[in-house]
Amino acid sequence: MSTNTTSSRRGWTVVMAGTAVNLALGVLYAWSIFKGAIIDSIKAGGEGAFAWNLASVNDPYAVACLAFAFSMILAGRMQDKIGPRATCIIGGLLVAAGFVVASMSTNYWTWVVGFGLMFGLGMGFGYSAATPPALRWFSPTKTGLIAGIVVSGFGLAPVYIAPLSNFLLKSYGIQQSMLFLGVAFGIVVCLFGSLLANPPAGYVADPNAKAVAVKKATVEDKTPSQILKTGSFYTLWVCFFIGAGAGLMVIGSATGLAKKSLGEWAFLAVAIAALGNASGRIIAGVVSDKIGRANTLVMMLVFQAALMFAAIPVVDGTYSNAFVLVLLVTFMVFNYGTNLALFPSFAKDLWGVKNYGINYGILFSSWGIGAFALVKIGEMLQAKTGSYTMSFVVAGVLLMIGAMLANSLRPKAVAKTEALPVALEEEDLALQAAKAE
Repeated sequence: MSTNTTSSRRGWTVVMAGTAVNLALGVLYAWSIFKGAIIDSIKAGGEGAFAWNLASVNDPYAVACLAFAFSMILAGRMQDKIGPRATCIIGGLLVAAGFVVASMSTNYWTWVVGFGLMFGLGMGFGYSAATPPALRWFSPTKTGLIAGIVVSGFGLAPVYIAPLSNFLLKSYGIQQSMLFLGVAFGIVVCLFGSLLANPPAGYVADPNAKAVAVKKATVEDKTPSQILKTGSFYTLWVCFFIGAGAGLMVIGSATGLAKKSLGEWAFLAVAIAALGNASGRIIAGVVSDKIGRANTLVMMLVFQAALMFAAIPVVDGTYSNAFVLVLLVTFMVFNYGTNLALFPSFAKDLWGVKNYGINYGILFSSWGIGAFALVKIGEMLQAKTGSYTMSFVVAGVLLMIGAMLANSLRPKAVAKTEALPVALEEEDLALQAAKAE
């Protein structure tokens, strides 16, 4: 068996392992199911019930998103230094510990620390270790595709986690369910994390590729201090903040949005939307490899804004239709999913792979802050007005602003000679010299 074939198989093993890790970590997107059970417990009252303020029900989810994002910086540095395997196993242990802590009490702060802080940190360590090694095994022409496949696991997770969680909640209650899920997901993350590995030193992803001198394809490996001096970093940060925050606001409320129309089957909205989330990541990765990251990002943000405005008559009760609601949520989550394929690809394209872990970790802070801010604002507006209308209006306006900013990320026109093979470029220069003589 050729070395190239063996390397290719090893690379795909890493891709599948990273996808499996994300399939477990994606339990975050089933939060709306846990949230629904907590709200029911608050309303029912009695001994052992959750006694939280309704405006604070989303706090563990928001804190988890924030901890997830900022732990990506530390975990990204660790992944760059000691490798993905150890980093991911640490994440698996933190995930298990966080769920176990949350399972021990109905106390608000216990859930903020367990599900919010500890599980959030575990996600950061596991997630940061899944994508970078997979990208290193493949050529730059497949960056979007590979990133899309690996992160699709995170988005696809609710397809099985939603019905599983619903079954466990009905059979064992919320605290026992958290215990079972924590132990199971901790084992899965550690097991598949042990299969993650970077390619050996000197590895060439595509040794048979045609040698072409394309100046714009040469990417200088940049340090964190260097990327913080570029305007493109801050543009990407704001776009990611808006795109992620708007999407997570919808995901965190998916069950609540569907409950009036679907009743106890509302968890199906979460599972169906997950298909959109996962497919958005893969499709955006493939499309951006073809037409460019910036073009894809602009289209996604405009489409998401249009969906937010279109959803207002549905969420405010003017037009109540379960099918339309699920369809809108699915497309919104599809657009949200594109963020998680596009921004990792932007990071590799612009800043190289040497410091990819920490560079993307710094950029990913926008995901956490966006989630924390817009999810909290959405929950407060909903609690105050009794409707999701204002949340969707605010998100739609922000998405349009993000689309305008994303336009500046389009690459400037490059001279045709930059895309020519060296031989052709030299021949052209020789002809010009001959004419001058």
